[in-house]
Amino acid sequence: MTRKENDLAEATIHIRDHCLCLHAQRAARALARRFDDALRPYGITSGQFSLLNVLNRREPVAMGPVAKFLAMDRSTLTANLKPLERQGLISIEVDPEDRRSRKLILTAEGRKVLRAAVPVWKSEHAALEKEIGGDPDALRAGLSAIA
Repeated sequence: MTRKENDLAEATIHIRDHCLCLHAQRAARALARRFDDALRPYGITSGQFSLLNVLNRREPVAMGPVAKFLAMDRSTLTANLKPLERQGLISIEVDPEDRRSRKLILTAEGRKVLRAAVPVWKSEHAALEKEIGGDPDALRAGLSAIA
C-alpha cells in the first residue's frame, strides 16, 4: 500500500469512528424505521406523525413556518403534505389574506389519527429514552443547536 493509500485508509477509519454527520444520519434512519414500525397501524410514518403534530393548533398555519420548523424546503414539505391531504388528514387552503400563500389545517380525521397514535409514540419514546440512558435533554439540546 502506498503512503497516499495508507493516509486515505486512516482517514476513512477516522471518519467512520468520529464523523458526527455520519452518526447522525445512521441514527436518524434507525429512529425513523423504529417509529415508522410503531406508527404503521395508524397508516402514517414517523415523518407524517411529526407533520400532524406541527399542524395540531387552533389556527391554520402557513407553509413557511412549518417548513422552517421541520428544517425542510418548501418543495419537500409540499411533497410530504400530498399523501396526508389524499388521506383526508390535512387540508390545504388558499390564504384569504394572500392568495399566493397556502394555509395548512389538521382535519378532524387527522386529529383522530393523531390522538390514536400519541400513546404509541409516548410508549416507544419512553422505551427509547431508557435505552439511550444518560441525559436525553442534553442530547435534545445538542441536536437543537445544530438545527
